[in-house]
Parts: sequence; structure tokens; C-alpha cells
Amino acid sequence: MNISSAKTVRELAVEIPNATRILEKFGIDYCCGGRRSLEEACGAARVPVEEVVKALETAASASTTQSVLPSGSLAELIDHIVKTHHKFTQEEILRLKALLEKVCSVHGPNHPELLTIRDTFLGLAQELTLHMMKEENVLFPYIVGVEKAVVQNGPVLPAPFGTVQNPVRMMMQEHDGAAEALREIREASHDFTVPKDGCISYQSLYQALPSLEADLHQHIHLENNILFPRAIEMEESAVAAAH
Repeated sequence: MNISSAKTVRELAVEIPNATRILEKFGIDYCCGGRRSLEEACGAARVPVEEVVKALETAASASTTQSVLPSGSLAELIDHIVKTHHKFTQEEILRLKALLEKVCSVHGPNHPELLTIRDTFLGLAQELTLHMMKEENVLFPYIVGVEKAVVQNGPVLPAPFGTVQNPVRMMMQEHDGAAEALREIREASHDFTVPKDGCISYQSLYQALPSLEADLHQHIHLENNILFPRAIEMEESAVAAAH
């Protein structure tokens, strides 16, 4: 498979199973930065585009025709996002809050960057909690309702927010904010490097934070690059058919 570096990161992440793992390895933003071409993204990440293309071509050749991403209805995709990624994020927020307090109380005086990380994380946790609540209580039920109406050839009920593009735009802006907070945490932690005097809790903290980051990248990818574009297209088609 010949891969063009002019393709967007989003297109490659959607088309090639395991592409997100490769992009993550090279430090390429495939969730919030998915609209860039691969060449632009490689330039931003300061990695050779040829090396990334080769890795993606190898993955594409080795992959099966079955996608590793949830396929089928948007309701199934939403269910996967909520039960897998929302659940993981909610559980990790609780665990990391306690872990950060413990590590800061012991190591904060000698490592003031921990206090910066804690403050950034607490802000991120609050934003993510509200963000997921809005998705689960407002946006996701609307998308499922539109899909159900389309399948049953029924009328699409008017949205309280005008069009699905409005909340989608807001959710994507909030995704950008979450990604920036994660970048700040990674920078403050020196790429999660545990200092020589770091205890087991310190090590656990710096193992858990990148795991949350990786999961959130996949989480945002599924929404920004798959769920949201399909939901917008579905709503537009349904409205056009009604007229």
C-alpha cells in the first residue's frame, strides 16, 4: 500500500488499523491535530516523514481487512466510547487525584513542578467531568435519536441547539483544551521522568498519567475523526430528505 504524505492524519488514522499506535509512538497528534497533512504533522513533531510512511505502510500490509475500531451504528460507537473511554477516564481521575495529593505532600517541597502538575490536572479533571456529562446527557442521546429516526424513516426532532454542528464544535474546542493540558503536564514532568528520590507512588503517578494521555488521545480520535463527522453527515442527509 502506497501512502501519500499529503493525506491528512485523520484519514490515515481512520483507514489503517493500528495507525494510531504508530502515530502515538512518533509523537504525532492524530486527535486534535488530525486535519493536518501527514507531512505537516511530521514537521511539527520533528520526525522524518519517510520513516513514518514506512511504518504506516508496514502496518497497512500486515493488517487484516477487519477494522480495530468499532463499526456499525453510531449508537454502538457511542456505547463503546462511554463504556470504555468515559469509564476509564472517570476511574483514573479519582485514582490520580488521590495519588497526586499523596506524592505532592511528600515530594512537593523538593519538586515544585508537582504542584504545577496537580493544579493543571485538577483543572483538566473538572473540565473532562463536565465535558463527558454534556456528551452523555445531551449530545449522544440526540445523535442516537437521529440515527433511530433515519433507520425507521421517521421525522427527526428539532435539536435544542439548532444543529449538531454547534455542540460538536464546542466539544472539539474542549478536546483541544484537554490536549493542551496534557501537553503541559508532560512538559512539566519532563516526559514523566521519575527523579532519583522518587518513591513507588511517584513512579505509579508517572506511569498512570501517560496511560491516561494515550487513552484520551484514542478517545478524542474516535469522536473527532469518526463519530462527529458521521453524525453531521447523517443529520444533514436527514434534513435534506425531509425537504
